[in-house]
Amino acid sequence: MRVSLLLRWSGLAALVGVAAGLGSAGFLLALAWVTAQYQALPGLLFGLPAAGALIAWVYAGYGQPAAGGNNLILEHIHEPGERGVPLRMFPVVLFGTLLTHLFGGSAGREGTAVQMGGSLAATIGRLARLSAAETRLLLMAGISAGFGSVFGTPIAGAVFGMEVVLLGVMRYEALIPCLIAALAGDAVVDALGVAHSHYAVAAAPLLPALAIKLVLAGVLFGWASAAFAELAHAVTATSRRLLPRPVPRAAVGGALIVAITLGLGTRIYSGLSLPLLAQAFSPAGVPVPAFAIKLILTALTLGVGFKGGEVTPLFVIGATLGATLGRWLGAPGDFMAALGFIAVFAAAANTPMACVLMGVELFGASMLVPIAITTFVAYLASGHRGIYAAQRIHTPKFTIDGVDLVGSRLDAVRPPRKE
Repeated sequence: MRVSLLLRWSGLAALVGVAAGLGSAGFLLALAWVTAQYQALPGLLFGLPAAGALIAWVYAGYGQPAAGGNNLILEHIHEPGERGVPLRMFPVVLFGTLLTHLFGGSAGREGTAVQMGGSLAATIGRLARLSAAETRLLLMAGISAGFGSVFGTPIAGAVFGMEVVLLGVMRYEALIPCLIAALAGDAVVDALGVAHSHYAVAAAPLLPALAIKLVLAGVLFGWASAAFAELAHAVTATSRRLLPRPVPRAAVGGALIVAITLGLGTRIYSGLSLPLLAQAFSPAGVPVPAFAIKLILTALTLGVGFKGGEVTPLFVIGATLGATLGRWLGAPGDFMAALGFIAVFAAAANTPMACVLMGVELFGASMLVPIAITTFVAYLASGHRGIYAAQRIHTPKFTIDGVDLVGSRLDAVRPPRKE
């Protein structure tokens, strides 16, 4: 019976991984195409308000059951509902994300890949007539497959699916499904020839003076992630209060993004901002306010209703902040950019272990110790804040004798589901 169950779950997880990998590969190719169109046709920027209105209209109608996005998947992992995660989440988030990038919104891609993976996993679970407990495992595998395949980091993807659900605990019961799904998804993307970005960074010797700088940088990375999470939630709440109807809200928000982009006189903050990310790893460095501009534009884009993800923008925010701190702290700019790349996202998603593994997969094992230092410090410095509203606190980040030493926002998060 045990062998039969293992084979069954290996097959289900592999199926989820293959489906998510195919979705991620198609998505990455389409995303590259729309990004190229935006760069070739600058006038597309002026269509952003209309694109936002169209996205909001689609989600208000056909896409309404999928409007919760990543949080909907996390909620169904906590407490599986009767209807589950709908398959229509796949096409509507893909449509919304591509339209956002085609017209110059500042957004990412992780949210889209995770939602596609989660919707496919939920559909496979319904077809296989899985129980609520089994569906929970398959949804975590779908998250892992989407995350690992879209970034080319399958080991980090496997751990991310187990770690993101509850702050302070790892869902080890999903280890095998998450690992198989992430590996299968990444293998499909590789087999189809879709390339991922990797950066060559040399680790600096970890002398006492550098260790102190890393701790300081980790604090600043954590504060940056907290600022992004707070601003994104504030933009969402404020825009909904001022403009309750989603279509006008997205249109007005799009017009504001157009005005800011024109005022900046550059398109480098639009879309994924991969050229800006590459610049952070170059000797030339980046403008000092680059991280703040990307932070504000991304929070505004996602807060008013455009689709995409937070992760790649958080990579850019962290890398540009790290490159700037490198100049101020007297540390190599590309080295600090790599640390910020990982630490800001880790603190915002509250997934430090997955992100340390991601750092090793992207930057090499020689970066393990400095990445771990800055990531763990940033994780603590960000408090109990995060980009996923449905993420629940299982164990506070740092307590001694019942005293919460992080001490922030515990009352704003619902208690974990009783096991």
